[in-house]
Amino acid sequence: MRPRIAISCDDELRPVRQVPERHGVLMHYYARAVEFAGGLPFVLPNVEPALAAEYITQVDGLLLSGGDFDVDPALFHAVPHPSLGTLKPLRTSFELALLAAAEAANKPVLGICGGMQLMNVARGGTLYQDLPSEKPGSVAHTQLGDRRQPGHTVILSGALAAMLGNEPLPVNSTHHQAVRDLGRGLEAVAVAEDGVIEAFCDPARRFYMGIEWHPEGMAERARHERIYRAFLTASANGTPGL
Repeated sequence: MRPRIAISCDDELRPVRQVPERHGVLMHYYARAVEFAGGLPFVLPNVEPALAAEYITQVDGLLLSGGDFDVDPALFHAVPHPSLGTLKPLRTSFELALLAAAEAANKPVLGICGGMQLMNVARGGTLYQDLPSEKPGSVAHTQLGDRRQPGHTVILSGALAAMLGNEPLPVNSTHHQAVRDLGRGLEAVAVAEDGVIEAFCDPARRFYMGIEWHPEGMAERARHERIYRAFLTASANGTPGL
């Protein structure tokens, strides 16, 4: 049986017959990456956080997706930056509840882009709210052009180097927020040329990894696919996927 993977989705207001209606939105890359790696994807709607624990009992792993949103700086006791993007409190509160339930059940968690940032904040870490203004001279983390192509490279270490090899990894990049201070128990396993943390893991957990780029969206995915395969391996058999 394929491991069942819960995938969080974005929360957007879109007009339906000129009336704004709330939509759950997910780029198809996430579900296809889970499918290709051997899993059965379940896309979760943004509902009341009280339902999160019950959802987690029904699945084998949790994938926190990225999307068009920023993490609320109030969650890490910071003043909102002038360049702060859209906040989505319904999505964020539900994802935090999913994350807490998955950790309590020791189920594998993979966070992508905004999902990674939320994982860090949930552990007491902080974020750059806007890299161009708060870390001048950083590489272009919000790349222009085809986002299926690489925008810069990252240097791998630790568990991620063991998984993907030691060679620098070309990655795509679509974020303006990033990890500043790592949360409790987290270890950086990839950094960009400018020192920005691009991936972390908790080596004490079965699988708890945040990835800042979008491996599911890379046109050339040979090495990137291993991230999803490791996640699915941990979800399938209860053994570490790192």
